Amino acid sequence: MARNGRVFSFEFFPPKTPEGKDKLRATWQQLARLGPRFFSVTFGAGGSTREGTLETVLEIRAAGHEAAPHISCVASTRAEIAAQLERYRAHGIRHLVALRGDLPSGVAAAGEFRYANELVAFIRESTGDWFRIEVACYPEFHPQTRNAADEVRNFKRKIDAGADAAITQYFYNADAYFRFVDDCRAAGIAVPIVPGIMPIGNFSQLARFSDACGAEIPRWMRIKLESYRDDSASIRAFGLEVVTALCEKLLAAGAPGLHFYTLNQAALTTAIWQRLAI
Repeated sequence: MARNGRVFSFEFFPPKTPEGKDKLRATWQQLARLGPRFFSVTFGAGGSTREGTLETVLEIRAAGHEAAPHISCVASTRAEIAAQLERYRAHGIRHLVALRGDLPSGVAAAGEFRYANELVAFIRESTGDWFRIEVACYPEFHPQTRNAADEVRNFKRKIDAGADAAITQYFYNADAYFRFVDDCRAAGIAVPIVPGIMPIGNFSQLARFSDACGAEIPRWMRIKLESYRDDSASIRAFGLEVVTALCEKLLAAGAPGLHFYTLNQAALTTAIWQRLAI
């Protein structure tokens, strides 16, 4: 739900095995008790999890909760995207997270869409205002961004194309978010920019994700996490402390909500939520 005008949401990825489906069902059912505004479900590279994405969204919606499928355009044709949008509309889905996405391994061509702003524009051209559209943005810059001005310009293209709000890549440096928001406001971008939050439970996994997506793990955090080696309890305790403090700082400074990258697990997100007393 929206609390004091703020929107809180949780993100999942579609499972690939029956065991994964059972685990995710238990996770979203537990997190649903916290009353988020919506859940989102990711869309694999080149739409590789298309069916699983829709199946997960429909299951969550059938239980009375809002769920927004991701849709990515890389390696896709206009006809394929149009068909996917029609499927979503046919199921009464009115909320999307629109992304460029990652090129599938072994695929050389990007398809008919090069950038996410082209996908947003196509959604608006095809469906008008049927969908609420969230897009991504990058306070610490997309790995392919050449300079800071390009990051804001590229983000503004998505908003000008018709996006309603944005969710950031996760970060641990609140000042990076605040500076990015200031730059966006100066550029005339007025939509809500919701911080993406990544709980910390496994340092090697976090380091791998961060290296791939360009999210910085501050040096002091990296050294501290490395010092715990295989002590998972200490890593989790430290992570809860750091991420809760980050969320508190963001909300105190006026962030419009929080979007949790749950990795299909409920425990850490629930613990942070409870510490924040949301």
